Amino acid sequence: MTAAVPRWAATLQRVTRYCSEDLGGGPRPWRLSTVINLQKGGTLPVLALLMWHYGAPTPAAWTYLALHGGYGLVWLLKDFAFPDPRWRVPVTIGGGLAAFALVLGPYWLAGWLLISHRVVPRYPFPASAWLAGCVLLCLLGSVLMVVADAQKFFTLRLRSGLITDGVYRYIRHPNYLGEMMIYGSFALVAWHWIPALVLLWVWGGVFAVNMVMKEASLARHAGWAEYRARTWWLIPGVF
Repeated sequence: MTAAVPRWAATLQRVTRYCSEDLGGGPRPWRLSTVINLQKGGTLPVLALLMWHYGAPTPAAWTYLALHGGYGLVWLLKDFAFPDPRWRVPVTIGGGLAAFALVLGPYWLAGWLLISHRVVPRYPFPASAWLAGCVLLCLLGSVLMVVADAQKFFTLRLRSGLITDGVYRYIRHPNYLGEMMIYGSFALVAWHWIPALVLLWVWGGVFAVNMVMKEASLARHAGWAEYRARTWWLIPGVF
């Protein structure tokens, strides 16, 4: 039996699911994964076109292009190798457009701010060191996200139940931590309040809700109480 779900989480999930899957009703010509993959795969060419349009790209802009554009290609490779069934749900035209407008599209704002020269970041440390740190954060986050999704995908093909080893040994949501590290690195390259606001909305309105709902579902498995007691949400020893 699943654990009690907080009302705020259940309400937010209903709203986001309606907006991203059912908005407007009518035919469902595409899957949510199609919308996601178009945004992920389109990031590199979109950023490249912006660089061509605005000209004079800075080292920070080039770094952002490599990080965000490269991550999009990593996502496509991951989806090809072990697709997540959560994203295979058919969605309405309005739902797909809403998913892009409310969550996926705003991720491009950081790149636009940098490439259009509307933001000239003043980093707390020398730019070369700051950008190197962003690259490192993105690389580690990408590996963690892919490893966590791969472990879950292939483990659940063999058996059902809790996954308590590997990257799930100490934290219960390593895939979300990886995503947060990735998009956090993009925001740090831009170093502006707008990308931070986008992340605040996505992490609070989508990620946190999904993690709460996931834990409520996992509570039905034997051993959940013990596993939850000895692990952390995202960062061992912190949270």
